[in-house]
Amino acid sequence: MNTVFSKFTVFFEDPFWVGVYEVGYDDSISIYKLTFGSEPKDYEVYYYLLKNYNSFRFSSKSYSENNSEKTKINPKRLQRLINKELKKHGISTKSQEILKNQQEEFKTEKKKFSKKEAELERKRKFILKQEKKHDKKRGH
Repeated sequence: MNTVFSKFTVFFEDPFWVGVYEVGYDDSISIYKLTFGSEPKDYEVYYYLLKNYNSFRFSSKSYSENNSEKTKINPKRLQRLINKELKKHGISTKSQEILKNQQEEFKTEKKKFSKKEAELERKRKFILKQEKKHDKKRGH
């Protein structure tokens, strides 16, 4: 049987309010982190999620959990676990790990892009310099 879950957590991470959207299918989790300025209202978060969900860039690498429980949990224990989860602030360590990996991927992508841009700028300046030198030689 396939299990699917979706969880959105908003918490204060000095100096901003941060939202973490976790989507899970079976034993894998993908994460998307977004930053709000001031504390968002419930309806603002809901509207933002509805409007921008298609543009979210979830983590490309999913976390797989191999030791998941398949046994039935006592209802009282389940209730305690739910209450414990509700009291917890922030995000899980798995989510933090995934976000860190995603951040590293974005960093390497940006580095590659910046390197290409710098190379293009160097080539453009070189060409301008050559044209200027050529024009001087012609006597313009």
